[in-house]
Amino acid sequence: MINFDSFFTAISETPLSRWTPAFKDSLQQHFHNKQHGDLKKWLAHIEQFPQVIAKTTDFSQASIQIGEPGSLSSRQKTKLGDQLKLFKPWRKGPFDFFGIDIDTEWRSDLKWDRLLSHISPLKDRVVLDVGCGSGYHCWRMLGEDASLVIGIDPSQFFMMQYLTVRHFLADSSFYFLPLTMDQLPQPMKSFDTVFSMGVLYHRRSPIDHIMELRHSLRSGGELVLETLIVDGEEGYSFMPESTYGKMRNVWFIPTTDTLCTWLKRCGFLSTKVVDVSATTIEEQRKTEWIGGQSLSDFLDPNDDTKTIEGHPAPKRAVVVATAP
Repeated sequence: MINFDSFFTAISETPLSRWTPAFKDSLQQHFHNKQHGDLKKWLAHIEQFPQVIAKTTDFSQASIQIGEPGSLSSRQKTKLGDQLKLFKPWRKGPFDFFGIDIDTEWRSDLKWDRLLSHISPLKDRVVLDVGCGSGYHCWRMLGEDASLVIGIDPSQFFMMQYLTVRHFLADSSFYFLPLTMDQLPQPMKSFDTVFSMGVLYHRRSPIDHIMELRHSLRSGGELVLETLIVDGEEGYSFMPESTYGKMRNVWFIPTTDTLCTWLKRCGFLSTKVVDVSATTIEEQRKTEWIGGQSLSDFLDPNDDTKTIEGHPAPKRAVVVATAP
């Protein structure tokens, strides 16, 4: 139903080529076992988009720019705006389609700005983004001249948001695979840079996740890991009794020292915390493009330093480390 031939062509002359059979098997199993009931409907919506290739794109600015406002007629633009709303909620962004501004829940550009000056230049690098969501940060990686970007996320809905952008492009070096980390062949040891942002605290075993990240990197490759953290001493990690900010799938939230210890125990070198920032309602908020709750609903209405459950409010750290 979804053709991945261009992905296999793209990796054919890279170290990833030896894993082609494993990738094909994982993708076949994914769609055989987990095909979403709305997948055909979503793909049909995308086919109804204007058959226009964007003459200009810009992946280096805060909002991913696809096409110019004057490229579509007024009627086409109105129809496209309605079609894009069929893929709500738009969580990560922002995006601009031919002058249609998708004001996403997350200002993902703010996170990107916080980490970009602290990582190795992405020019000509082969990059993996784990838990890539809509693919916003992957497009930004292309904007930094990465040679090949692979984003993985098990959500077929997020893949539709990626395909929405891809529909208007003649070509792209960013490929979305609807897979989880444990569905990738291991150890690949093939990527120059691996990003894991907003994933670690969703994993029941953070150590297993860190080891998977390490085994995906070539020797000397760089890990960029962003996760929720809490204040406290080395060795401490907070585990909510039930929910955290109304999320049930939050397991371990470490201190920055604990996180660095985890990375070192897993063999990473040169571990460095490059940013610690509280998540604010300017960065994560309700917009017309999500149609649901956001951060303001997850915090104590009388004390924004706490979640609705009374836990410490979200604070995130970015750690950069080198694979042995």
